[in-house]
Amino acid sequence: MAKIAFIFPGQGSQTVGMGQELAGNYDSAKKIFQLADKSLDDSLQALMFEGPQEELTKTANAQPALLTASTAILSVLLEQGIHADYVAGHSLGEYSALVAAEAISFEDAVRTVRKRGELMEEAVPNGQGKMAAILGMDREPLKRVTDEVTENGFPVQLANLNCPGQIVISGSAEGVEKASELAKENGAKRCLPLNVSGPFHSSLMKPAANKFEDVLSSVTIKDAAIPVVANVTADPIFDSIKIQKLLVAQLYSPVLWEDTIVKLLDLGVDTFVEIGPGKVLSGLVKKINRRAVTLPVFDEESLQAAVKALKGEVR
Repeated sequence: MAKIAFIFPGQGSQTVGMGQELAGNYDSAKKIFQLADKSLDDSLQALMFEGPQEELTKTANAQPALLTASTAILSVLLEQGIHADYVAGHSLGEYSALVAAEAISFEDAVRTVRKRGELMEEAVPNGQGKMAAILGMDREPLKRVTDEVTENGFPVQLANLNCPGQIVISGSAEGVEKASELAKENGAKRCLPLNVSGPFHSSLMKPAANKFEDVLSSVTIKDAAIPVVANVTADPIFDSIKIQKLLVAQLYSPVLWEDTIVKLLDLGVDTFVEIGPGKVLSGLVKKINRRAVTLPVFDEESLQAAVKALKGEVR
């Protein structure tokens, strides 16, 4: 029998209008948007449906908005009888995965990621940190580059190991610039600066992580009902204490996305359902294994296509 993994996108996938069609068509999705507004005491739904995009893209808004859109879509899939054997999420998406695994309630998760976004924005003054995508270079030579630049006093490290030939680096603005130049000298095809508000998944996020640890200590985290493959280790976890520790470490550690997908494939997963706006993760999965089935779900049409494809596989 085929095994299914639900995968959830992270920051950068947010778009005005995400989840709106499904909220109009399904009460279960509508309720998630209402619950987000109530939990945050804020009109997040209005921002998500009406914009402006610039405001939605701010880290403290994008994080709860993406979690809400993904959880709303998830609620409809569950209602349709579609369930996963494993879950994983890219960076912020790990919180959607933990909601799907019943390790954290949606209400707690949406409040937690709002705070996470605020702390990440505060951690490094604007302009002092950067991220860049390095294309066409393997992780070992790129790590040698970032280690060399860091040793010279400009902190930079591997942040997102997305798929073969696509790695994001993160750190001080100077560190990222110097590492990008050195990467090109060492064979990288392209270096693309990312439009983000801070050096996420780098050592510069440790002050935010220390504060975030206090935030998480007041959140109820339970053992996961289904295995969650964690960003920091690329291993399946259930244990609530381990989940909490890894969520803190995730802020300053690399997202091992390629390793996560390889682990899921090794565990027998052959179908990846991407739950949330866009198709970024589906594209990464295909670059890791072309034979894997990817089903992005973000609107009514893609929902119906996924349900139709999966109905023969439902346990």
